[in-house]
Amino acid sequence: MAIKLGLPVIAKIRGYADGAQAPEWFTTAPAIAIPKAISNSGLEANNIDYYEINEAFSVVAITNQKLLNIDPDKLNVHGGAVSLGHPLGCSGARILITLLGVLRQRNGKFGVAGICNGGGGASAVVLEFVDKRPVATGLRSLL
Repeated sequence: MAIKLGLPVIAKIRGYADGAQAPEWFTTAPAIAIPKAISNSGLEANNIDYYEINEAFSVVAITNQKLLNIDPDKLNVHGGAVSLGHPLGCSGARILITLLGVLRQRNGKFGVAGICNGGGGASAVVLEFVDKRPVATGLRSLL
């Protein structure tokens, strides 16, 4: 649609997935969805440059980082939702935009966004950053 409307393509969705378990284990559900999304993208975990995992509670990012053996320098590099916010109904949009900014600023190619819900489920998406515009005219020019 972006191409059809003459807009720049910032990223491609390479893969996505959902995962679920018992509701009381919702905090660890991203550790189910994220590997599935990476597999569906045709990539491997070592191809991923940066991760954004939404954290309504700090334990979510910390626990999933440990379960998935994610380098702490690649996870929520500008802070997580506890510090940046997770606006009602917009948490997914916030982590995607933050991830795109991180990929641009740090010259990353592949990023993963993961989010859990209180019902025991989680969703994840793998993005490939393709925008070649200079940082000064990148995402900020679209706002």
